[in-house]
Amino acid sequence: MKHTLHKLPQITLAFWIMKICATTLGETGGDLLSMTLNIGYAASTLILIGVFLATLTTQLIASRYHPFLFWAVILSTSTAGTTMSDYMDRTLGLGYMAGSLILISILALTLVIWRQVEGTIAIKSIKTRRAEVFYWSAILFSNTLGTALGDFLADSSGLGFGGGALLIGSLIALVIAAHFFTHISQTILFWGAFVLTRPLGATVGDLLTKPHDKGGLDFGTIGSSAVLGIILLAFILVTHWNEQKRNSVYAARH
Repeated sequence: MKHTLHKLPQITLAFWIMKICATTLGETGGDLLSMTLNIGYAASTLILIGVFLATLTTQLIASRYHPFLFWAVILSTSTAGTTMSDYMDRTLGLGYMAGSLILISILALTLVIWRQVEGTIAIKSIKTRRAEVFYWSAILFSNTLGTALGDFLADSSGLGFGGGALLIGSLIALVIAAHFFTHISQTILFWGAFVLTRPLGATVGDLLTKPHDKGGLDFGTIGSSAVLGIILLAFILVTHWNEQKRNSVYAARH
């Protein structure tokens, strides 16, 4: 089995900021394609799954970590997840609750199989292409789940976009507190935070793009996506530059 060391970024504060930005962009970008451009959920899903498979294949073939490629795959899972979830919940008529339960079950099954096959689901232990496939599968399902869960909180629960974002943000704060003040497995906390950042992105994305009469800020999908894209790109560039600088200093000292 081919080794895939050093193909994932370090889990830092910048990582989580970029994750939230990418998942929010995935929500606005998916809605831009399916609703603003009126392509529809089914056709948009097919297009975005194709993009996901193309970026994923490139990521799997790569022999080392490429920040732009890594975040391209994250973004493609977020946009594809948005339209996949909307297709399940709206076109197929499953509803947000049923869609969320189905996706939670699929994600849980993916993690269980990954754990049984590889012996661990810890990110630092991803050293084979097979483990990397499990990793990206879990990310795709978690990002699809996030859209359904975010829509459920914003629409069906009555919390609205702001209330849904506040609730998810509070849960993320609890995970952060558990990281610093408890002995709960860091792997469990990582996946908890990873899953929660997606519905946060979904609710924030809807808050940015939806019209005022639906509780949104009415910035639109195009403007919101453009701004989020610029922010994400800036963070990728800065973190990559800092990493290159640290590597140069380390090499000079050794």
